[in-house]
Amino acid sequence: MRIDVVSIFPEYLSALDLSLIGKAREQGLLQLTVTDLREFTADRHRTVDDTPYGGGAGMVMKPEPWALALDAARTRGPAAAGAPEQRPVLVVPSPAGEVFTQATARELALREHLVFACGRYEGIDERVVEWSREHFEVRPMSLGDYVLNGGEVAVLAMVEAIGRLVPGVIGNPESLVEESHAEGLLEYPVYTKPALWRDRPVPEVLLSGHHGRIARWRRDRQLQRTAARRPDLVAALDPAGLDRADRDVLAAAGWVVSGDRVVRDGAGGGDAQGHPVA
Repeated sequence: MRIDVVSIFPEYLSALDLSLIGKAREQGLLQLTVTDLREFTADRHRTVDDTPYGGGAGMVMKPEPWALALDAARTRGPAAAGAPEQRPVLVVPSPAGEVFTQATARELALREHLVFACGRYEGIDERVVEWSREHFEVRPMSLGDYVLNGGEVAVLAMVEAIGRLVPGVIGNPESLVEESHAEGLLEYPVYTKPALWRDRPVPEVLLSGHHGRIARWRRDRQLQRTAARRPDLVAALDPAGLDRADRDVLAAAGWVVSGDRVVRDGAGGGDAQGHPVA
């Protein structure tokens, strides 16, 4: 996979040299280039912004440096060969974009070339987005319902979420199956040695060696935790994927299957950690 990031603060992306993403770059699993947008300016002040048409506070990023920078990024990828099916994906971090999810990360991890445009100030001139659609699959993307100073923080999160799904980046691929959001549920709680720590024991079932009981306990904790912390995810579950034990756990947390949906029934509940309340 090839990833290009364009920013006026390339040093902000230095964290991508660390940990698993950094190792993946060293091993050639990820080709990742961070480019300074100011390299594509023409004036001695390396200006990338100007006042907004129509008035208002703040500054807007100028279109021409962005067009030149994105063109340069595009020529470094498969699109340089001119194959339409190989058009790169341009991700533009924006609070006005679609919400980035684990499903989005899985989808983008299958693409050959991703380009990230880190906006600043009041954003990038909208004509850049319109022009880019001629050359890229454009995806304005949001981490959530809040505003950041720029796109760099969002890009760090998205590149890590996507990059770790590229084959070979994570040493044990089974860990990708059992983590949060893998099946639309939050991850179960985890424990390690010692078995008793500050008068707090590890749940007894985890010491039993009974794989079936452990798997059931973990699944129950996932359902309980998700119901307590992310009811929106419970409401999105497919009832066809829930067995009788799953439905019993959800019922205790106040959810029932109604037709082809999982809905609240107004009964049951759980505490903040996702454990049943007596």
